[in-house]
Amino acid sequence: MTLTAQLLRGLRLTLVLWLLTVVVITLPLLGLARVLAPGAAAGSLVTHNGTVVGSRLIGQPLKGERYLQGRPGGQPNLSVANPELASRVAAASGRWQQAGVARPAADLLLDSASGVDPHISLAAALQQVPRLAAARGMAPQQLERLLRQHLEGPGGLRAIEPVVNVLGVNLALDAISNGDPAVR
Repeated sequence: MTLTAQLLRGLRLTLVLWLLTVVVITLPLLGLARVLAPGAAAGSLVTHNGTVVGSRLIGQPLKGERYLQGRPGGQPNLSVANPELASRVAAASGRWQQAGVARPAADLLLDSASGVDPHISLAAALQQVPRLAAARGMAPQQLERLLRQHLEGPGGLRAIEPVVNVLGVNLALDAISNGDPAVR
């Protein structure tokens, strides 16, 4: 068999496999997902006053003392032995200590495995209560109740270790603040 014949055979096989995996399998599954779970299939987008403000599935960076902060963004796949990881953790720890959190929870210092985790632990959220209370003029007990109302886990169930969806809490904070702009 000549080289040209082998290349043509390889290209035909590639085309057939692409058609099988993309057209025959994936497109019908996407269509089925749109019918059975349209919100999830569209990315679990969260809207506020008709505007998309984020996704329940993807963490986004937020600025300002008035908002609950999520995990730091960046490259999550650094080795424990990598000096850049130690430097990033030290810098994040310094920022949290300046904000009044003496011993920040690990999820305030380290990226998630995906780098886009929308949740933080309840412990990390509770550490931010004094800052949020001061910035929003709210009682710490009210903020703690709000955080506990937003506990969730895999599939929306309560987790063994409770987690909080950062975007959900921030939208609730804006709703309580009567007319403040929603998270953007």
